[in-house]
Amino acid sequence: MSRKQQLHRPGPPPGPPADDTGCHILHVDMDAFYVGVELLERPELRGRPVIVGGTGARGVVSSASYEARAYGVHSAMPMSRARRLCPQAVVLPPRHDRYARVSAAVMEIFRSVTPLVEPLALDEAFLDVAGARRRLGRPAEIARMIRAQVAEQQGLTCSVGVAGTKFVAKLASTRCKPDGMLVVPADGVQEFLHPLPVAALWGVGDRTEEALRRLGLRTVGQLAQVPRAVLQRELGTALGAHLHELAWGRDPRPVVPRSPDKSIGAEETFDTDVDDPETIRRELLRLAEKVGARLRAAGHAGRTVSVKLRRSDFTTLTRSRTLREPTDVTRMIYVTACELYEASGLDRVRLRLVGVRVENLVPSDQAVRQPALDEPETGWREAERAVDQVSRRFGSGAVRPAALVRRSGGTGGPDEGDAR
Repeated sequence: MSRKQQLHRPGPPPGPPADDTGCHILHVDMDAFYVGVELLERPELRGRPVIVGGTGARGVVSSASYEARAYGVHSAMPMSRARRLCPQAVVLPPRHDRYARVSAAVMEIFRSVTPLVEPLALDEAFLDVAGARRRLGRPAEIARMIRAQVAEQQGLTCSVGVAGTKFVAKLASTRCKPDGMLVVPADGVQEFLHPLPVAALWGVGDRTEEALRRLGLRTVGQLAQVPRAVLQRELGTALGAHLHELAWGRDPRPVVPRSPDKSIGAEETFDTDVDDPETIRRELLRLAEKVGARLRAAGHAGRTVSVKLRRSDFTTLTRSRTLREPTDVTRMIYVTACELYEASGLDRVRLRLVGVRVENLVPSDQAVRQPALDEPETGWREAERAVDQVSRRFGSGAVRPAALVRRSGGTGGPDEGDAR
């Protein structure tokens, strides 16, 4: 079972409605979104384990029904392992265009409630409903209305967390899945947070969790009792302060309206088809450099990295991965793009075009960055910003990675990058 799944627990039993005073932030999360959309056209599969994902030898699970999750299947798992865990599952190939259309319709429901909608992905968004109270009622009533409209208009279920901050609202929606709603009262935040495992905190990856465990810290409550200075000494100044604030439920970030499909990308068409993986990875590095520089210049960071791979017969494959945190770091974009390329099954197939794109953009100053425990807090991002300054003064080719310096001659046609 994944770390994320371990946080999925049923909500509290029915009882008196919780006090939603001051709880103007909603986090709406669609339940097993890709599977839910597929079941609209395949209702005979309801109640059965269903997996959406790549069906090839290196396919990856994109979404799994809750019946499949009961067998330990979860998103980002290799499809080969998912089939071993749940051999009776029905596996469906993803249809991203269809999911994008349904997502747009769901987001319109959210925007009919409030203009303050911040999509995180196709299947989740934050809403600030403070300005909608006079028109639509209390936050919990608005949450119930949203769930009813999504069910009525799209035939899908969603879970909603209602709280005073984005962080707590997101945790609440996770805790009440599937098809639930959970209000965390303003005076009950610590009671809600402190029993949770430290992995529930944004910014706690595997290595950070391991470090916290070495300190004897397994729950959010235990971490909250550690002085900020101690956490900063053990984890670094930024991460230590960040986790200390979250452990007490403090998250001042506002809901920032934006378009869910805004992205920055670049593509390259080769002069002749290429099937050498090293050449492809070198081109992915060049494109990642270009995309990273454009992100930083625009003041954006993105949460989803995608690659586009076009075969010699013009058939095109796209693969994407949503990161734990938004990034504008070229190295992270490049590493993710290479992993997606290697998992595509096309690492020995002749390609005529490759592309790299970063989506789900947010202002870069709102991106939470977790420095690795074995790295200084100033590293790749600062180095890349220094390169940006040199490039602005002396030209884009003044400083390049060694792998690109070794490259001789041109490999492709004109760049087809764009921002939209």
